[in-house]
Amino acid sequence: MSGSSGSWRDAYKGMSSDNIKGLVLAISSSLFIGASFIVKKKGLKRAGASGLRAGSGGYSYLLEPLWWVGMITMIVGEIANFAAYAFAPAILVTPLGALSIIISAALAHIILHEKLHTFGLLGCVLCVVGSITIVLHAPQEQEMDSVLQVWDLATEPAFLLYAAAVVGAAIVLIVQFIPLYGQSHVMVYIGVCSLVGSLSVMSVKALGIALKLTFSGMNQLVYPQTWVFTLIVLTCIITQMNYLNKALDTFNTAVVSPIYYVMFTSLTILASVIMFKDWDRQDGTQIVTELCGFVTILSGTFLLHKTKDMVDGSSSSSGNLVIRLPKHMEDSNGFEQEGIPLTLRRQECTKSPRPARHLIITQDGPEAV
Repeated sequence: MSGSSGSWRDAYKGMSSDNIKGLVLAISSSLFIGASFIVKKKGLKRAGASGLRAGSGGYSYLLEPLWWVGMITMIVGEIANFAAYAFAPAILVTPLGALSIIISAALAHIILHEKLHTFGLLGCVLCVVGSITIVLHAPQEQEMDSVLQVWDLATEPAFLLYAAAVVGAAIVLIVQFIPLYGQSHVMVYIGVCSLVGSLSVMSVKALGIALKLTFSGMNQLVYPQTWVFTLIVLTCIITQMNYLNKALDTFNTAVVSPIYYVMFTSLTILASVIMFKDWDRQDGTQIVTELCGFVTILSGTFLLHKTKDMVDGSSSSSGNLVIRLPKHMEDSNGFEQEGIPLTLRRQECTKSPRPARHLIITQDGPEAV
C-alpha cells in the first residue's frame, strides 16, 4: 500500500505545468466542440426551412446567425485543441475528445429530441472504449527542435504514399459516391471528413511545433515549410467543415458525432504511426493491444451504422419491407421529415396525428404508415 501510494504521488509530482495546461485546454475543447454540433444543426434546420438545405447542396446556412454561433463555438474548441497539442503529448489530449461525443449525444437528446437504439448506445460505448484503449497504449511523441524535422518525416516515401491514397480516396468519394449515396449512407460524408482530417492533424502538429518553438525564441516562421503546413491546414479544415455540415444536416446528430470521432481518431492514429513511426518504439504487446482497440472501434461503428433507425420493441416478423424516407423530404402537409422512425415518436403520436413516415411494401402493394 505504501509503495502504491508512493507511485501515485510520484505520478502526480511528475505532471508538468504544460501538461496541466494541455489537460485544461483539451477538456475545454471537448465542451465547445460537443455543444457546437447541436447549435450548428439548429442553425442548419432553420436555414433549411427558408432555403435549399445543405444536404441538397445549398449554402443558405451561411446567412443564418445561429449557424455562425455554432461555427464560432467549434472554432474556439478547435483552437483550444490546437493549443493543447502544443503543450501536452497526444496521449494525454486525444482521449479527451471522447467527451465531445457524450456532450453532443446528451444535448441532442435534450434539445433535438434525437434518440438511439440500445445497441446504438452500446456502439457509442465501444467506440469510446476502443479509442481510449488505443491512445492509452500509444507511445510518447518524439521531441522536435525544428519544423524541418517534421518536414523530413512528412516527405518520406511511406507517408507520401499514405497522403496520396487519402487524397485519392477523398476525391473518389466526392466525385463518385456522394452524388449517389450521400443522402442515404452516413459513411460517405464522414469518410471525406475523416480522411482529410487525418492530414490536417499532421499539419496542425507541425504548425503547433513551429509556433511553440517560435514563442520560445527559435523563430520557425522564416522557413517556407511552416507556411506550407499552414496552407494544408486551412485547405483541410474548409473541406472538413463543408462535408461535416452536409452530414449534420442529413443524418441524426447522435450518429454523426460518434462515427466521425471514431473514424477521425482511427485514421489520425494510423497517419501518426506512418509519419512518426510510433510502432518502432513499441513491443508486441502494445501493438496487439492497439489492434484490439481498432477492432473494438470497428464493432462500435458497425452497431451505430446498423441500428441508427431501430427502436426498442420494433419487429419485422410480419415479413414486410420497410423503406425509410429521406430526411430532407416533406409531405403534403409541409411537415419536415427528420429521418427518424415513427416509433421513436410514438408518445407524441398519441397527442397529435403525424404524417406518413414509412412505406411498407406488402403483397397488396405499398402501404403508408
